[in-house]
Amino acid sequence: MDRIVECVPNFSEGREAGVVAGLVEAVEAVERALVLGTHVDADHNRAVVTFVAPPERVVEAAVRVVGRAAELIDLRRHAGEHPRMGACDVLPFVPVRGITVEECVVLAHEAGARIARELGIPVYFYESAALRPERRNLADVRRGGFELLREQIATVPERAPDVGEARLHESAGACIVGVRPLLVAYNVNLKTDDLAAAKRIARAVRGRDGGLTHLKALGFELQSRGVVQVSMNLTSYAETNLHQAFEAVRREAESLGVEILGSEIVGLVPQAALDRTAEHFLKLENFSPDLVLENRIAAALERKKQKPDRQDSKQ
Repeated sequence: MDRIVECVPNFSEGREAGVVAGLVEAVEAVERALVLGTHVDADHNRAVVTFVAPPERVVEAAVRVVGRAAELIDLRRHAGEHPRMGACDVLPFVPVRGITVEECVVLAHEAGARIARELGIPVYFYESAALRPERRNLADVRRGGFELLREQIATVPERAPDVGEARLHESAGACIVGVRPLLVAYNVNLKTDDLAAAKRIARAVRGRDGGLTHLKALGFELQSRGVVQVSMNLTSYAETNLHQAFEAVRREAESLGVEILGSEIVGLVPQAALDRTAEHFLKLENFSPDLVLENRIAAALERKKQKPDRQDSKQ
């Protein structure tokens, strides 16, 4: 593919393997859409599916997987550490090769319109696709989650969706669709169960509270492991990179007498983000070359080339 769009939908399900498999199946049913990987977290009760497709197929794959999520996930019965307001909570489009941000915005708006019209799910646009300046920041759009939005969507004008009726889908909630650059989702796990410490560290390191620029952070509890986590998004890894984020968390933790247990990458990571970062320095628990975005794209394309075309296989 000469033109590649990455799509990284985040789903409110991280405990049922069959549901995640169904989501992957929905994407792969679309011709030329390639799933590069999934990341599932039971404590967050969240799954991230990363796929790529050419511009002319990416919207179809996105709408289909949002529809499948609406069939498989009931937000009324969902509980987890991560904020959410939809079965498919966030649907970002990312320009990777041969396509501009502006072109991806057109794709995002097309996808949002179809999701609202065909699935009855209200849509909010964020980041580069935002229609209102106050909705550029994902956290501002999602504040209060599914439960608060259910109360306010029809009565508070500021909470009305960008596309669709001012009422939540009964079980699938709402969907936040956007366009963003490549980012790195990166978590540091702490050797403590003190959630207040994780939240304090997150406040200290994130950009909006005076920490590192281009860094978002929250503190979470990982009940299954009996520890807490500082969960981060590096929205410009060229300006704030992995080892700077790790060191900032380590310093704050040390000041509280807390040790670092380890760290992990969520989803895939661009090669450039690792160029100045040593694997042993980060104490990555799950690193392998298979997590590198470019490597996974190349491997997926190679597999695709080796598979016979469905039409040809019938002849």
